[in-house]
Amino acid sequence: MSAPLQPDPRIDQAAVTDESLIAAHEKLLGKQPDEKGHYRLLPLNVLFFLSALIMFGGTYLGRYAGYFDPRVYNENMKHGGGDGAPAVAVDPVVLGRKLFNNAACNTCHQATGLGVPGAIPPLVNSEWVNGSEERLIRIVLHGLQGPIKVAGTEYNSAMPAFGRVAGSGFNWTDEKVAAVLTYIRQEWGNKAGPITPEKVAEIRTKEADHKPWLAADLEKLP
Repeated sequence: MSAPLQPDPRIDQAAVTDESLIAAHEKLLGKQPDEKGHYRLLPLNVLFFLSALIMFGGTYLGRYAGYFDPRVYNENMKHGGGDGAPAVAVDPVVLGRKLFNNAACNTCHQATGLGVPGAIPPLVNSEWVNGSEERLIRIVLHGLQGPIKVAGTEYNSAMPAFGRVAGSGFNWTDEKVAAVLTYIRQEWGNKAGPITPEKVAEIRTKEADHKPWLAADLEKLP
């Protein structure tokens, strides 16, 4: 009996058999995915946040982008021209009434301008209101202390400073001082003329940070 033939090493053998190929396929199909990369789906809350951010950005641009008109963002563009409406001048009487009603003026002198008997002097038919505008400006700018006689009746109280001077609790501009004085000189039957901001500025510059006035000192002025 002859011995089995040994494969000739000089002849190429088949790399794989059918059985080994099928086994390799089954092994690959049954292999678990690689989890070493730690791949995860994007958390839903992050997804919702990004979606909301995109929606907000689109809404904001739609409302405020000005249709991306270059003039909207032109920092060199000069304002005040073109088809803009001209500035409307403020009626000093209207402004003065508003200031009077919203400040301490109304509380002390009352909406009627009659003041408080024995304490706060009236503004109606007052020689101080209808008389020298320079005296009246000084009273409102720097305040007034001590007794003062109005229409033959004496009053004794203190009025605070309203102008832009030291110690003022109101720090009103010259325009506001002029407006409230113009208002009280033309309200409640008073017939005195208006007072200009320029006149207030003149007195304020001249007197600087004067202390509250006394009626006796004001009477010495023209």
